[in-house]
Amino acid sequence: MARIVVLGAGIGGVPMAYEMKETVGKNHEVIAISDSPTFHFVPSNPWVPPKWRTPEELKIELAPVFKKKGIEFIQKAATKVDAANNQVQLADGSNVAYDYLIIATGPRLAFDEVPGMGPEGYTSSVCHVDHAAVAAQDWEKFMENPGPIVIGAVQGASCFGPAYEYLMVLETELRKRKIRDKVPMTFVTSEPYIGHLGLGGVGDTKGLLESALRAKTIKWVCNAKVDKIEDGMMFVTEVDEDGKEKKKHELPFKHSMMLPAFTGVDAVRHAGAEGLTNPRGFVIVDEHQRNKTFKNIYSVGVCVAIPPQEITPVPTGTPKTGYMIESMVTATAHNIAEELAGKEPSHVPTLNALCLADFGDSGVAFLAMPQIPPRNTTWSSEGRWVHLAKIGFEKYFMRKIRKGISEPFYERAMLKMMGVLRLKGH
Repeated sequence: MARIVVLGAGIGGVPMAYEMKETVGKNHEVIAISDSPTFHFVPSNPWVPPKWRTPEELKIELAPVFKKKGIEFIQKAATKVDAANNQVQLADGSNVAYDYLIIATGPRLAFDEVPGMGPEGYTSSVCHVDHAAVAAQDWEKFMENPGPIVIGAVQGASCFGPAYEYLMVLETELRKRKIRDKVPMTFVTSEPYIGHLGLGGVGDTKGLLESALRAKTIKWVCNAKVDKIEDGMMFVTEVDEDGKEKKKHELPFKHSMMLPAFTGVDAVRHAGAEGLTNPRGFVIVDEHQRNKTFKNIYSVGVCVAIPPQEITPVPTGTPKTGYMIESMVTATAHNIAEELAGKEPSHVPTLNALCLADFGDSGVAFLAMPQIPPRNTTWSSEGRWVHLAKIGFEKYFMRKIRKGISEPFYERAMLKMMGVLRLKGH
């Protein structure tokens, strides 16, 4: 009987544990390790600060659902992946041995790379549900004395969608409260143009998103490097196409949320195992999601090393979207099953992107197959149906996690919600 350990229990880790157990059944042991007792539905975090959701609505207790699936759950923080000795070291000093390890930790949020950024600095975050809860407190204070808002993503960021969503959700909330006229809004991004998204754009995302910002009188700064953030002031250098300084900006704010760059988590990036990670601490994998040096280690999700889609004047990374992560999960489960049967891995993830960007009362959807160009299929669309689809998708996904059902969550949920709502004319 093999011991298969899944390190992490987020958007990648929980489906990974479910599908791995579904694939190998009772013949092999599946263990999930997480520093949190709950699963968090990260895509809905932008709805927390304006109180469209509470943090508790986005959490699911993991122990009961894992027990139902026959998966052992260890709720402890990991301090080091000891790849040479096939074990994961935990914060209490104990070790968990494995025959196969699947790293699904998600990222470390590198707030420290920009002075003054993050919940311990002067900007909010929606990268984690607990950060979003803190942002809700900041939003309450803001509503007592509204003023300028600055939202965006700093240099090195690879996840841009939540920044656009948070910007538009707040804009919608301000209009509902009839105080939008009191709040100048600016979007600051390391992208070379609006709608790049770390993907070189998808369909007409440039036109759709620029149009949305113009319609809502939101200013923007692209090719932006955030130098530092002080209480109520953001210092930004805008560069030209060659990366040379074009303009300095000093942007005052009463509320700000800036998405950070990511690195691998400390337990992985400081593992000291040459060949496990790249210099940023992301796990190096081959086309089968298997590490090239430690062949009993696989990885899925945001913690996987994927090179930038293109060189941009200000560094940007490539996002790992939910649909893309799902395909990594399925390929990994089947590849480990093949190894257990004495075969070589043969499954390759599709790495497609299908995303719903909620704008509060409308939204933009895009499909990229594959995610990184050149592509076989490129499509984008907008409308109120996207906002409704995002709500439906959240409910669908959370229900499946609670029930411990192993299925292609993103593919079925998104295609179902998009298809149904478009047929209804939304």
